[in-house]
Amino acid sequence: MRIDRADVIVTSPGRNFVTLKITTSDGVTGFGDATLNGRELAVASCLRDHVAPLLIGRDAHRIEDTWQYLYRGGYWRRGPVTMAAIAAVDTALWDIKAKAAGMPLYQLLGGESRERCQVYGHASGRELPELFDSIRAHLDLGFTAVRVQTGVPGLPSVYGVASSSAAGDGGGRYDYEPARRSARPAEETWDTRAYLRHVPSVFEAVRNEFGPDLALLHDAHHRLTPIQAARLGRSLEPYDLFWLEDVTPAENQEALRLVRSRTTTPLAIGEVFNTIWDYQTLISEQLIDYVRSPVTHAGGITGVRRIMDYAAMYQIKSGMHGPTDVSPVGMSAAVHLGIALHNFGIQEYMLHDERTDEVFGPTVEFADGGLRPSQEPGLGINFDEQLAEKYPYEPAYLPTNRLQDGTVHDW
Repeated sequence: MRIDRADVIVTSPGRNFVTLKITTSDGVTGFGDATLNGRELAVASCLRDHVAPLLIGRDAHRIEDTWQYLYRGGYWRRGPVTMAAIAAVDTALWDIKAKAAGMPLYQLLGGESRERCQVYGHASGRELPELFDSIRAHLDLGFTAVRVQTGVPGLPSVYGVASSSAAGDGGGRYDYEPARRSARPAEETWDTRAYLRHVPSVFEAVRNEFGPDLALLHDAHHRLTPIQAARLGRSLEPYDLFWLEDVTPAENQEALRLVRSRTTTPLAIGEVFNTIWDYQTLISEQLIDYVRSPVTHAGGITGVRRIMDYAAMYQIKSGMHGPTDVSPVGMSAAVHLGIALHNFGIQEYMLHDERTDEVFGPTVEFADGGLRPSQEPGLGINFDEQLAEKYPYEPAYLPTNRLQDGTVHDW
């Protein structure tokens, strides 16, 4: 079964997405997500100009060989653009293989390890009443785990707080940081000391209001030094977090030794990591508890499965990145992989815009706080190419961040 076509589709039904469609000589199609928030056209060009021409005529069943061919054969390895492109190819080929077998994809990955994949949603608010309302709304939808993000006194806009973020093109509430449609990134201001003073009191209030059973998560979004991260982890210990995410830029993997030695709060790291090599120290020294890389950015199902098999040796679980800048293709791939992994932990899950769902036609099922993959052969994506054409790409950027003295800081 040879690859006959490889088409790159860029569409913006509410936000920008990059999708790869591979078609075989006997008409089987597979889809892969290649969306890289704020840098979408870089991946689209990589696929269209450099990767797609190499795929024509290759055996669609040789997934591992194709992965190695694109990774090692390109010489310039790793990085988000390269690995997102490889991820799209890999996911599309798994979609094709499962369709050819007449099975949902997870069956080819070893079958179910659980009934459903527990997910967490994003609750946020500038102040406690707004935050409590957001948490209640998620509980009403059936979530059993929520990420809690809060406004900080004195800061007009804070990462992850819906009411302080300008929605991409419609205004109103938005529960994930938008890639704002503009010619240049918006700039935000940050104050670490104000944040560290405020956050523990928020989690104390949330626990008092919602009790001990609700799983609570929090994202520091790379903004802290190692010693600041250790302080935050220790200050949140009384509130029994499910995890504390991205406490410090983890490219400096050794820095997590300091954090780990000073707090028992579970740590999740890696949504900006792209390969197993990015995790080598973090996993082998057991410096984290959850791996955050998504299928979309870390070499596809093959790449993330490799990371998770390594992590399993150290009792580290998955916590795959899954906001709305991972398309329904990427989310479906994550759920098929998650239902099969023995060391699955939790899956980030945000509801996509209705326009997005109309274009992609996802068939994952959400109930009882978790997701189940489709029983359709393949990924269970029913992509509408004609509808996708009605939503052209629009330039959009994630915000940047500065300290109060003007120094550029991690956003």
